[in-house]
Amino acid sequence: MKEREKNLLNYIIKEHIRTAEPVGSDLLVERYNLKMSPATIRGEMAELEKSGYLTHPYTSAGRIPTEKGYYFYLENHLKVNELSEKVKNILKRIRKQTKKSPQFLLKEMAKALAELSEETVLVAFSPEETYFSGFSHLFNQPEFGEPNLVRHFSQIIDNFDEEAGRIFNQVDEEIKILIGNKNPFSNKCSVVITKYHFSNNSNVVIGILGPMRMDYENNAALLKYIKDLLNN
Repeated sequence: MKEREKNLLNYIIKEHIRTAEPVGSDLLVERYNLKMSPATIRGEMAELEKSGYLTHPYTSAGRIPTEKGYYFYLENHLKVNELSEKVKNILKRIRKQTKKSPQFLLKEMAKALAELSEETVLVAFSPEETYFSGFSHLFNQPEFGEPNLVRHFSQIIDNFDEEAGRIFNQVDEEIKILIGNKNPFSNKCSVVITKYHFSNNSNVVIGILGPMRMDYENNAALLKYIKDLLNN
């Protein structure tokens, strides 16, 4: 892929993550001060679509990323953000104030993560014991206003514990991002997921589940910081 196409794909993905809307050429020229005409950009977008990185919904002139496009973004442009001091302090306070069991601490962390990420957070303490928080955030996303998707996610809730338990032994301590068909919970979503190993030899899987246009940089940073906190 040419450098110009790489940059254009990056801009389109960033805009779609930000707005949840198909991204058009005029917006890209205006927002990124591109030295190309909208017609030239539309031609580049058409080529990216032919290559499988973009698609366009219905009759919209704008494009949205495909799974292939998102994975290209993760491999070439993903940068794990530095969290703000405000967010760090919220999580530090929970870590400091919660002196009970690891299960209680992780449940409190999950509630905070759900609010900070505005996504759904899952915690699997074992293949048999799972906890989740923030499913309402998932249903509030613009993508999930369609009745068919509501039914789809109702089925996810019904099978959530089973899927979380099934992947418990498949997740390692690296932070991984699974998109669409690689996401065991739903091919309509993405999950940022990792495993934490406690000093008492117990393991816990923590994941943030959201739409494919989730803020990967922020959500990966949140999980990384949680793991750093738990190690202190």
